[in-house]
Amino acid sequence: MAADKPVHVDPDKAMLIYTTFPSLDAAEAVANELAGRRLVACANLIPGMLAIYSWQGQLHRDPEVVMVLKTRCGLCDVVIAATKALHPFDNPAIVALEVGAGSDDYLRWIAAQTMPADVADQSRLNSNDASP
Repeated sequence: MAADKPVHVDPDKAMLIYTTFPSLDAAEAVANELAGRRLVACANLIPGMLAIYSWQGQLHRDPEVVMVLKTRCGLCDVVIAATKALHPFDNPAIVALEVGAGSDDYLRWIAAQTMPADVADQSRLNSNDASP
């Protein structure tokens, strides 16, 4: 059964996207790409996280780097697709959370620093390669 896609009522509403990476270098490369393309206003990289998880029938314990991306709801699908395409993990943790409240000045800054969703969608359609 296919999961329903979330409906984002306001494309300018702030969104946080949480993901993790195996190294600071890998996280930094993705952060630079996303911020450089104005898909995110900011990427916070937090090294030193310890992940304990089950994968392919075995328990793992690995250091990881947390990444928190700040973007808008209208760019969420593009940011998730780009993150997956650039990510070194087979099945990366990528979770998007709509921001319910925050500093109005900061939330406006996020919107101002990111490209309009229609521009992101159009550039994705016009791209010569399959990656977003």
